[in-house]
Amino acid sequence: MKNTVLKVEDLHVSFKTQTGNVTAVRGVNFELKKGETLAIVGESGSGKSVTAKSIMQLLPKSTTEISKGDIVYDGKSLLGLSSKQITDIRGSEISMVFQDPMTSLNPTMKVGKQIMEGLQRHQKMTKQQARERALEMLKLVGIPKAEMRLDSFPHQFSGGMRQRVVIALALACNPKVLIADEPTTALDVTIQAQILDLMKDLQQKTETAIILITHDLGVVANMADRVAVMYGGKIVEQGTLDEIFYNPQHPYTLGLMQSMPKMNEDRSKPLLPIGGSPPNLATLGEGCAFAARCPHTMKVCHSFTPRDTVVGEDNHTAACWLQDPRVQKPEAEPLETAEVVGAT
Repeated sequence: MKNTVLKVEDLHVSFKTQTGNVTAVRGVNFELKKGETLAIVGESGSGKSVTAKSIMQLLPKSTTEISKGDIVYDGKSLLGLSSKQITDIRGSEISMVFQDPMTSLNPTMKVGKQIMEGLQRHQKMTKQQARERALEMLKLVGIPKAEMRLDSFPHQFSGGMRQRVVIALALACNPKVLIADEPTTALDVTIQAQILDLMKDLQQKTETAIILITHDLGVVANMADRVAVMYGGKIVEQGTLDEIFYNPQHPYTLGLMQSMPKMNEDRSKPLLPIGGSPPNLATLGEGCAFAARCPHTMKVCHSFTPRDTVVGEDNHTAACWLQDPRVQKPEAEPLETAEVVGAT
């Protein structure tokens, strides 16, 4: 059994705005084990990146409040640490790769020096040791002529090569957890495949646990061991890759799967979009956040927030009243065709 390295428990994150508090993350729970890849998927605004930045504590303290819950790394709460303590963990034990590599790289500093800085700070290496390790990392991520490129500036690299440099920077100190927030969105498909293959290869060598934030289900299918589906600031379904892709139990997850083209299906068959728009988190009240867009809505969906219900093996859960045994609904009807008793 793999060891749990990170655990998020009932996390609630709010932002202070001119119109009042907006709760962007509402009761998120998940565990990450050593060497595992957990993909967090969902539409823009579902709370994926806020969850990731909460773990790293990169959200502005003046406007952010973690009102409830905990983030436990390696057996200790990150929320109770001082700024210095979290800075010591950030980059050395938990690292993050962002969507745009230029937000992670200092455009005025040579890439080798940027990698060396973290090594000298966190690993207490000498300048020569840090330079040798930086060179090793550039070679590991596939930068050609690494000896020469060590003294190049970020603008002298292509987008795909910059992202490789960012991955080298993130992994240089051998972190236990890597958070990758849309790491390949800005890249073309060929470079995207190369970056994903690189991340998988490095993970096998280092046993780094990865949280992959994405809206691309193709990337999820290629990378993930487990999948957490987020909607309206909550995880609405969570399970293994196979459970989520081949046995979805929440209407939103099913909608995502039906909107994705499949290689083995007739390409003339139209994709089925999810109707409506994501909820406004500033005005979201009680009930299921997906109720307004769900084709299987019941009266209870508008009044009470659904709890997580075990719906399969390997801790496959769904937060949906359709799966809750306390609610009356048609028996022996698949999710795709169910007509719910008391629908509004």
